[in-house]
Amino acid sequence: MGEEANCNVAMESAAPKENGHTTGAAAAEAKAAAAWAEIAVTDAAAVPKPTPPPAAVAVDPRLQGISDAIRVVPHFPKQGIMFNDITPLLLRPGVFKDAVDIFVERYRGMAIAAVAGIEARGFIFGPAIALAIGAKFIPLRKPKKLPGEVISETYVLEYGTDCLQMHVGTIEPGERVLIVDDLVATGGTLCAAIRLLERAGADVVECACLIGLPKFKDFYKLNGKPVYVLVESREYEK
Repeated sequence: MGEEANCNVAMESAAPKENGHTTGAAAAEAKAAAAWAEIAVTDAAAVPKPTPPPAAVAVDPRLQGISDAIRVVPHFPKQGIMFNDITPLLLRPGVFKDAVDIFVERYRGMAIAAVAGIEARGFIFGPAIALAIGAKFIPLRKPKKLPGEVISETYVLEYGTDCLQMHVGTIEPGERVLIVDDLVATGGTLCAAIRLLERAGADVVECACLIGLPKFKDFYKLNGKPVYVLVESREYEK
């Protein structure tokens, strides 16, 4: 009985026997089936599991207050231009501080040696950021505003041409520089600032703007340098 019981278990689990012995063909089939089963298990384990969707990025609640504080002025400085005016934001100390703080939180600890502000509204945010992160401030000015020896970079605007100038000797070769302005539209002014600073030997890390067109969100690049924007420009008055 013991032998019969053992034989029955073997027949149910593996292969038929002849005269109490497993045939060669049946043994081969059983071995092949076991091999295929092992491959199937291995393949199933190798199949990558679906990647869960990324967690939603929390929106900084301060950004809405900043956006709400910007006024749209139609047809200024010329017909067809919707001017995003930051002066109402400057009249709200808490919102003004929020904007500066967001920039400072981003750039503190990035070994920024200098903050270069573009005339004129880059002079509003640039010095505050520079002081907070322990960097020097470099004014990039319009022609004939800086005494002494300067280097210049001409560029095209959406409503004309202009030029940026910087004092010779303000940058040491290899210094990490952040460029600051209030708004980026075509990117021409920022590109000129990047070229000007790189000619002086600076390592431009990033361009930071309070306002930008939608295309400048999500780390758009100008001349290979990322552009960081707090809020999108508005085309109408709320």
